[in-house]
Amino acid sequence: MSATPADPLDSRTLLAAARRALGIEAQAVHALQERLDERFAAACRICLACTGRVVVTGIGKSGHIARKIAATLASTGTPALFLHPADAGHGDLGMITRADVALALSNSGESAEVLQLVPHVKRLGVPLIAMTGNPGSVLARLANVVLDVSVPEEACPLNLAPTASTTASLAMGDALALALLEARGFTAQDFARSHPGGVLGRRLLLRVADIMRTGADLPRVRPEMPLAEGLLQMSRKGLGMTIVVDDEDHVLGVFTDGDLRRSLDRRIDVHAATMREVMTSPCKSIAPRELAADGVHLMEMHRITALPVVESGKLVGAFNVHDLLRAGVM
Repeated sequence: MSATPADPLDSRTLLAAARRALGIEAQAVHALQERLDERFAAACRICLACTGRVVVTGIGKSGHIARKIAATLASTGTPALFLHPADAGHGDLGMITRADVALALSNSGESAEVLQLVPHVKRLGVPLIAMTGNPGSVLARLANVVLDVSVPEEACPLNLAPTASTTASLAMGDALALALLEARGFTAQDFARSHPGGVLGRRLLLRVADIMRTGADLPRVRPEMPLAEGLLQMSRKGLGMTIVVDDEDHVLGVFTDGDLRRSLDRRIDVHAATMREVMTSPCKSIAPRELAADGVHLMEMHRITALPVVESGKLVGAFNVHDLLRAGVM
């Protein structure tokens, strides 16, 4: 009796295909680690010595990967651009200057459109880095440095669609970009400056001073003030806490919603007790020059919803989670 063919829409069949694809691609990336050698280091040194840009090129699926690598390089401290090889012969060759480095992607190493760029690159004396799955190809022979991204098989069951090979190229491009990032001493602040419009930029550029409440918006009380008056101050300012300060605005402690619940549990007389008796002291605080994202981390770590901002021991501001949300930091 012949076996019943598997249903192609069956969940087990679909999941098995997906797991096979991911397994092949994971192996392709893992194999790159063993392949990293002096050639990779040489490619890094060429890029670090470049006074222009890294011009990344490729055609077809390799072109899509090349465009992503160029974007990653540019956002991590290595000036880069993508050059489409089909457009190069129609004026875009002028994008390559003598100060640049060329990074060419071709799995076969025989792509005609990419190879047509090589004579121009050579005439300019521009270093050529080849990222290819065929170390014996024409492109590899013409390159100054070859990064081998060959894979034993594609994840495609027909072994045709570029899948594992493009994944390996993308991973090698990331490795190059991040090795250069570390060599340049590229910082989180540098990264934020190239991403000013996004969430990452807001998290890395906004300082506490940019979002904190100041002046009359700050709930502050003296330690001898009755708890009842402190509660009124806290509710008027809507921060979820009030800050206890001395006559010179030195921060002595805070009184929060949590402190109120604990005081009620202890049956404290809200009219007789003073703020000194019920405040939390010492309290968590942050400096105005710190990143707002650091404030998020501090609040999450200590499970608090508001922070006083302190400079030289004195109260200069305060903020809560709503201020952070409005600023887009969390």
